[in-house]
Amino acid sequence: MPKQQTRRVPASFAQPSGTGRWLRGIHFSAFSLVMMGVLVLAVVILAPTAQSFFAQQQQIADQQKAVDQLSAQVDALKEQRARWNDPSYIRAQARDRLYYVMPGEVSFLVIDDRPPAAKTADTPVSSKLQKTKTDWVHSLFGSFMGAGLTEATPQQLSGTPAPTPTPTSSTPGGSR
Repeated sequence: MPKQQTRRVPASFAQPSGTGRWLRGIHFSAFSLVMMGVLVLAVVILAPTAQSFFAQQQQIADQQKAVDQLSAQVDALKEQRARWNDPSYIRAQARDRLYYVMPGEVSFLVIDDRPPAAKTADTPVSSKLQKTKTDWVHSLFGSFMGAGLTEATPQQLSGTPAPTPTPTSSTPGGSR
């Protein structure tokens, strides 16, 4: 039996895209795998350390802010101590706080002995808008016209009694 020969035919594949060529161009060697492992190990080891570093930096900033506030408070207390070393300031504080007076002066202390003002009931404020059912322009015009055209005296309008006139002598010649 004669031996058949096989013919080799070149296979035709579609041209790979740019991404496909790039992916086929990547070759993983043992060195690149070891370097990737070292990189992952470094991230795993350094991540908690970096987190604690940033936490410590935040604490340092908070403590610095507290130190700045306390130093400002110390400066204010030093200024207050310097004021208390001034005799005129001490004299003014004794007058205001303890009601002291200098020899020969008279002090008057006014005490408010009125009863406290009555408390009003706190009613809640409505959030709804209310509309008046009157025409204020018409009411104003009516009030104005009524006041201008009336024959009544002001005492009759207000409801208060009119003052009685004082008797005067009406004799000619002046005296009785």
